[in-house]
Amino acid sequence: MDLGLAGRIAVVMGGSRGIGKAVGLGLAREGARVALVARNLPAAQASAQAIARETGAEVEAFSADTGKDADVRAAVAQILARFGGLDILVNCAAQPGGQTRVPALADITDDDFWADMNVKVMGYLRTAREVAPIMKARGWGRIVNVSGLAARRTGSIIGSMRNVSVAALTKNLADELGPHGINATCVHPGNTRTGGVEALMRKQAAEQGVSFEEIERRMDQRNSIHHLVTPEEVANVIVFLASPRSLAVNGDSIAAGGGAPGAIYY
Repeated sequence: MDLGLAGRIAVVMGGSRGIGKAVGLGLAREGARVALVARNLPAAQASAQAIARETGAEVEAFSADTGKDADVRAAVAQILARFGGLDILVNCAAQPGGQTRVPALADITDDDFWADMNVKVMGYLRTAREVAPIMKARGWGRIVNVSGLAARRTGSIIGSMRNVSVAALTKNLADELGPHGINATCVHPGNTRTGGVEALMRKQAAEQGVSFEEIERRMDQRNSIHHLVTPEEVANVIVFLASPRSLAVNGDSIAAGGGAPGAIYY
């Protein structure tokens, strides 16, 4: 299926690694022109160069900390100057979750909470606020907010709160921007085989005195497909939602974690 993304201009926030990098690659394969944005500019440049070599697409790197208004405004201005427009925003910049011990209630500090919410929730709001007028003027756009399945379960107070907030933001964006041809959707990855997760798996294997393959087998059993989902598999969902083919989906949250056993969401 041709997703109709050839020539579209896509911005991927948090695009230097993991799911964000996989999304950039997926969009480039579909013929989109891609801006990868990350706090670490050298890492974003390395990813952009690798994607451009593999796909032949136009891929450029930019630097921004989504926790800062000025950074977001500057990055969008630079992208407009470079590409001449903007059609797609994929928000994937966040503090990494699930790779350290989750703090109990008594251990959560104000700084922990605000740092996490500022980068992810406010960061997503900042980027959407900046690109919405551009998309309105073009009469078309797609905003995909990458959240996480902590929105649907307990176990991490801040993780649940930030991800639920992203889903709420997405629905509000969809209702306000939908009449202007702009769809907004939310994707909830679950455990995903990123570099950070693999490092955590190796650490667990060493601590528990078992093989990496045993930890891998346990992780595979946590979802309905018995396979630890890869960044590329999550990216496939996001790339579709970023395309014109996704018109019928707006404001909804899509799980991309391989299925939560036993749970029914409706």
